[in-house]
Amino acid sequence: MNEFKITTEFITISQLLKVLDYVTSGGEVKFFLMDNEILLNDQLIFERKKKIKPGDIVTINGTRILMT
Repeated sequence: MNEFKITTEFITISQLLKVLDYVTSGGEVKFFLMDNEILLNDQLIFERKKKIKPGDIVTINGTRILMT
């Protein structure tokens, strides 16, 4: 499992996808979420503003990432 360090209270899924280079702009996030399987703590998500906090596990197309 990969790890990602959050330096603030939380990060949104949009910000995370940009930092991890899955998308290059905020406009691409909506389409990425529709076309890919994104799970937050094993729950499917579609919200661009979904908050991710330390301790959460995000799964992007099968790749699990622990937020620390």
